[in-house]
Amino acid sequence: MATVLLLRHGRTTANATGELAGRRPVDLDDTGRAQAVRAGERLRQLPLSAVVSSPLPRCRRTVELALPEAQIIEDDGLIECGYGDWEGQELKTLAKDPLWPVVQAHPSAVVFPNGEAMAEMSARAIATVRRWDAKISAEHGPGALWLACTHGDVIKAILADALGLHLDQFQRIVADPASVSVISYTPTRPFVVRMNDTADLASLVPPKESDAAVGGGAGHTA
Repeated sequence: MATVLLLRHGRTTANATGELAGRRPVDLDDTGRAQAVRAGERLRQLPLSAVVSSPLPRCRRTVELALPEAQIIEDDGLIECGYGDWEGQELKTLAKDPLWPVVQAHPSAVVFPNGEAMAEMSARAIATVRRWDAKISAEHGPGALWLACTHGDVIKAILADALGLHLDQFQRIVADPASVSVISYTPTRPFVVRMNDTADLASLVPPKESDAAVGGGAGHTA
């Protein structure tokens, strides 16, 4: 199967002020734009077969800055969790809400007021990534690389599934702004290749050699 790179959008104006953006059309701040450009320096060395994005402006803007020549495909399955009445509120205020400790310790039981259940967010995000991965594998072969730009909680839910963790464990995972996490799906199980990564990505380019190096080899050289 193909390998997906999960890119979180860069820092937003809401991230900077400590607000929960949710599905509001917030933009990247100066730091977020710089993060997106730096992410592009790492991503442009990869032969990406497809670039799929959440439809929210902060994700699309991140990809436009990172990969200005990419053809971006939007998919609602990658959209942020619907936080309902929580959207737009400060996190320090939400931390006093009785629902907050449930979000932290038992997210699979959470349904946000006038919003989405976290379990529903997880299910549709995982299904979206697996659907795209199967499509890209069929069209471009099992060595294909593709990018999905989405949101922190969405990425954490996808990673939890790939790691075989219950959704209630997903708060143990970190996905920083403009970080890249990598999953290689196979017919038997997913392999989590990288998590919350901001380092060089050149080693993800599939090698031309098909045999294993005797003695372990010298590793990737750029």
